[in-house]
Amino acid sequence: IQNTRAEGQTDLTFTVPKKDFQAAVELEQKVAEEIGAEDVLGDKNIAKVSVIGVGMKNHSGVASIMFNTLARENINIMMISTSEIRISCVIEEKYTELAVRVLHTAFGLDKED
Repeated sequence: IQNTRAEGQTDLTFTVPKKDFQAAVELEQKVAEEIGAEDVLGDKNIAKVSVIGVGMKNHSGVASIMFNTLARENINIMMISTSEIRISCVIEEKYTELAVRVLHTAFGLDKED
């Protein structure tokens, strides 16, 4: 995710698998030095939850359901990323199981036929 601040600075944010975290931070620090970046920050205590489906572009309200479901459980969304078939939210890792469970229910995936 790329964000441009009012001051003209640009932030780049991305996620990597936990097993690659340390190597990614070390690489980021090298690149940061080369380009004169201000800082490199990392957080190992996050998780990414996603809603994925090819039908999402034809069904409005998927994002709203996801965001409202997480909000009802007081799960703070730290970052959001979207594509035509996916909405991903970065949350605190300690809420991963709860988030998956309530999203599963919100989208009717726990119903038996």
